[in-house]
Amino acid sequence: MTVLLVVAKAPAPGAVKTRLCPPATPDQAARIAAAALRDTLDTVAATPGVLPVLALAGRFPDAEDGADLAAAVAGWPVLPQRGDGLADRLAHAHADVADAYPGRPVVQIGMDTPQLTPGRLAAAVRRLAAPGVDAVLGPAADGGWWGLGLRDPGWAASLRGVPMSTADTGRLTHAALVGRGLRVGALPTLRDVDDWADALAVARAAPGGRFAREVAALRPTLVGHP
Repeated sequence: MTVLLVVAKAPAPGAVKTRLCPPATPDQAARIAAAALRDTLDTVAATPGVLPVLALAGRFPDAEDGADLAAAVAGWPVLPQRGDGLADRLAHAHADVADAYPGRPVVQIGMDTPQLTPGRLAAAVRRLAAPGVDAVLGPAADGGWWGLGLRDPGWAASLRGVPMSTADTGRLTHAALVGRGLRVGALPTLRDVDDWADALAVARAAPGGRFAREVAALRPTLVGHP
């Protein structure tokens, strides 16, 4: 069974989605982040044939919608994130999963793509299991990536040399995996939520989710923004 790993931050004001500020306030950005994470967790829970695991930075009791988020992952293994910088924390999260569930492949996502569906995640799991594929990578429209699958999560150590949150992160991640000798399959390109334009576009792409409802509720309060 494939581990479906969600790497996320507890959505505390000032700690998440800071590029939404302005036009959003830190409290509003945290509410948007909480809705994105809740949609993501619900999608993972509805994906058949996977083992969901959460690697969490921070604590839900300190976060927006913390009680509901904690309830959403009741029964899930929750691993504390560790390491310095995003690349190191991602590598550690994969290593921790490898220790806890030896021999299992991992598909990892974040909390910035609430438009994901169970069908799309199941397709990523199948793509990773296809013959001739060692890894899969889902590019993001901004040059990063939204999803990474590895037949051996120990290979995530390759991420430590990749600068994160840049317009070249996706390309450099692909190069690092290929440089390790891995055969990398492509997943569809998605838009992740960094700024307000992203939030509006993703809300339009998934109008039925909590994320879209939260964005719609905040729009009238944001003077001078659509």
